[in-house]
Amino acid sequence: MGFVRRDLPIGHPDFGRLTLCTCAQGQAIQATRQRLYRLSNLEALGDKTFESFRPRGLPGMGDYQSNSLEQAFNHARQFASSLNGWLFLTGTFGCGKTHLAAAVANFAVSLGVPTLFLTVPDLLDWLRYTYGNSDVSYEERFDEIRQTTLLILDDFGTQNATAWAQEKLFQILNYRYISRLPTIITSNQALDEIEERIRSRISDPALVTHVAILAPDFRNPQDDTGHPELSSLSLHAQRTFGNFSLRQGEGLTLEDLKSLKNAFEAARDFAENPSGWLVFSGSYGVGKTHLAAAIANHRAGLGLPPLFVVVPDLLDHLRATFNPASGTSYDRRFEDIKNDRLLILDDLGTQSATPWAREKLYQLFNYRYNAELPTVITTANKLEEIDPRILSRMLDQRLCRIIGITAPAYRSSRPDSRRPAHKTRRNAS
Repeated sequence: MGFVRRDLPIGHPDFGRLTLCTCAQGQAIQATRQRLYRLSNLEALGDKTFESFRPRGLPGMGDYQSNSLEQAFNHARQFASSLNGWLFLTGTFGCGKTHLAAAVANFAVSLGVPTLFLTVPDLLDWLRYTYGNSDVSYEERFDEIRQTTLLILDDFGTQNATAWAQEKLFQILNYRYISRLPTIITSNQALDEIEERIRSRISDPALVTHVAILAPDFRNPQDDTGHPELSSLSLHAQRTFGNFSLRQGEGLTLEDLKSLKNAFEAARDFAENPSGWLVFSGSYGVGKTHLAAAIANHRAGLGLPPLFVVVPDLLDHLRATFNPASGTSYDRRFEDIKNDRLLILDDLGTQSATPWAREKLYQLFNYRYNAELPTVITTANKLEEIDPRILSRMLDQRLCRIIGITAPAYRSSRPDSRRPAHKTRRNAS
């Protein structure tokens, strides 16, 4: 590696200093790029490119989810072309954040841009390792992270939130914020869960583009809700369209038989192409839950299981997040439920009618109404007994179809004749 003295006038800050010759500078830059590439472990992410990404996501996604994914894809591709500002990608595990971040990294590396791609826990371990265990000093390593041309921090929020870790991350991000260096951050945390000083930088719209991805987990399509403990579909695994009885020969009236057939056909059509809302109403034991479960099992058979949950259980799961020992925040759980691509709510009206419960359900229904996300609802309530705010959305015939089942309950030997365990909550205060 050769050194030269540049021909500079006396008084120039670099007069008399040795500098790398042009050829040596090129070699040094290339060596830096290769080292950063190895440290980033991008070889393991070599298949994560824009070409291999599915901008509209999985079949059966709601438009709102697909649109958010496509928006993230477009922003990532634009960022890769300009390397200007910051890109902040949020969403649940497996929704495509890391793929897009790695696609930007691979594109930048192909152009020769020095790029460092690290999960945040690895970054912190990398810094800790320099204390007495590395040929590179802590200060050199820290400056390399802060000053690299493109820094990508994956899985922000999964690190051990010690005071030291928070301080190092703030110092890195604050330096890059002040210097306006191109940076990508991915996180499954809500913005209000991020440390306040860092949050203030990430929230600056003049520098940062924040894109929330609402898609489910690509890596586990058999459980795309991300919260299997919420779903009770496994309890209804035997309820299919094939074993639903239209009750011919039981002496039912033509009106009752027609209502069963209409409900069956509506459920079957919805299962093939979930769109809008489908509401089954009728007394207990008439087959509403069977049809809702048949829809869910049909979608599950296609590798696209919905979130099937009894309304009182859903509220209990939300309340459980207030426990300090809960591993999931309320905001994250509620966001996951609101954005599930197909939500099936069984036994609306059996929940405790507290102001909190009414407000949470209204927020859930209102969000899915505005987003036009596919939703199935069963209820034994008369329409006038439903919260007027929710009912007004159900009565929108552009989005929602209400199917009333007038038939009486199945005989006691049939599973649908069992009254729900949460019936007693209906009149609770």
